[in-house]
Amino acid sequence: MAVRLLGDFEDAVSVGTPASQDRAAAHARIPTAIWTLGYVSMLMDISSEMIHSLLPMFLAGTLGVSALAIGIIEGLAESTALIVKVFSGALSDWFGRRKSLAVFGYALAALSKPLFAIASGAGLVVVARLVDRVGKGIRGAPRDALVADLTPPAIRGAAFGLRQALDTVGALLGPLLATGLMLLWANEFRSVLWVATIPALLAVALLAAAVREPERHEGEKKVNPIRPENIRELGRPFWQVVLLGAVFTLARFSDAFLVLRAQRLGVPVALVPLTMVVMNLVYAASAFPFGQLADRMSHAALLGGGLIFLIASDLLLAVAQSWPGLMAGLALWGIHMGMTQGLFAAMVADTAPAELRGTAYGVFNLASGVAMLAASVVAGWTWESFGPSMTFYAGGAFATLCLLVLATRSKATAS
Repeated sequence: MAVRLLGDFEDAVSVGTPASQDRAAAHARIPTAIWTLGYVSMLMDISSEMIHSLLPMFLAGTLGVSALAIGIIEGLAESTALIVKVFSGALSDWFGRRKSLAVFGYALAALSKPLFAIASGAGLVVVARLVDRVGKGIRGAPRDALVADLTPPAIRGAAFGLRQALDTVGALLGPLLATGLMLLWANEFRSVLWVATIPALLAVALLAAAVREPERHEGEKKVNPIRPENIRELGRPFWQVVLLGAVFTLARFSDAFLVLRAQRLGVPVALVPLTMVVMNLVYAASAFPFGQLADRMSHAALLGGGLIFLIASDLLLAVAQSWPGLMAGLALWGIHMGMTQGLFAAMVADTAPAELRGTAYGVFNLASGVAMLAASVVAGWTWESFGPSMTFYAGGAFATLCLLVLATRSKATAS
């Protein structure tokens, strides 16, 4: 069944935008609310990435946690965020409101930040990481559905690309700020973790004050997303996107292993966050242009390109012995993220009914969350058993398998 679904995914991944839609997209203006949601994401990511860029070193160096345990922690944290999206997305469809759930999710994440600074053992760090990711899970699907609700179909790829680009600007600024403060404060982890609380609180305030949800028309259908007849409305093209997204997620793992790779190569502790700066700089610069491109070309071709860049990145990171090789691998990782992350969000919006968008994003992220947990645990085990290089070789091998399946099935469908 899975092979049949993947082999017949042309409706989902080769959605070509008609010429009339291209003309409309050229003249459409991305709504102000999308920019605001992007700035909210940027502020929260500044906070999260200040912490995330230091956390693997804090766990491994200060608290003595193994790479396998870090892989399990990161896999659980990221998959928890994605799994929670199922429930928050369904609730946003049921209530017909997105913003209140998004505000709650951002607020929960903001309140988790001080826990990192006061943690004296791995237990509280794990609790803080999970609470932070639960907050991310609660806000994620309603926010993505809100973006789709606020944006004309002809420019959805560009809108998701813009929000992702601004989000990634935050992921770029966070490690930069962490690096500067670590140098200024002589590697004082806890002081930097306290500073990370400030942009998180600003994100919550901006979302609450500056984003208005589109009005619901009187008599508009209220959907119970867990009813079987409504689940069936999520048709075959949507489930093809879900399957494809899960398989794609299996080909990569948590960004924590990029940080650990830099540390293993002997990068000074205070400068390790710069590795994430390089990756996120490329990611931020490429997300919006590739989002615009997704409105005009085959989604299958764009996904294939993303896999090629991921394979190249894995190979470079596997063989890297110095800064240049490490930076080149991270840059290619950033390109693959820019090509694929906004694209998947647009594909879900294109294949799901409007009244079930929250649920659709939740289901998509549930599948991706399970895949992320599996990928991160396997990466941690491979790191512990065979070393860092083999971890990246394994990721490249699975990405190659995904690319071959994508190319073979796309060719078969075309013929």
